[in-house]
Amino acid sequence: MTEEEVRQLACELLSDIAPDTDPSALSGKEDIREALDIDSMDFLNFVIALNKRTGVAIPEEDYPELFTMDDIVAYVQR
Repeated sequence: MTEEEVRQLACELLSDIAPDTDPSALSGKEDIREALDIDSMDFLNFVIALNKRTGVAIPEEDYPELFTMDDIVAYVQR
């Protein structure tokens, strides 16, 4: 996936979880959990959806590597 495709997918998934927000307005370095006011269960649902849509295995110990949009892109593109 290209960087733009990963960002677009992440925004789509985050919009499903936090429908009253605009994930596309986030800077690449903003913590998505704080910026979108999502709790740990919402974040877990995001990670599960990201795994299903990309096929990238995301073990729990890697969750801290997914806190910003830049982190998400880098992780999925590995």
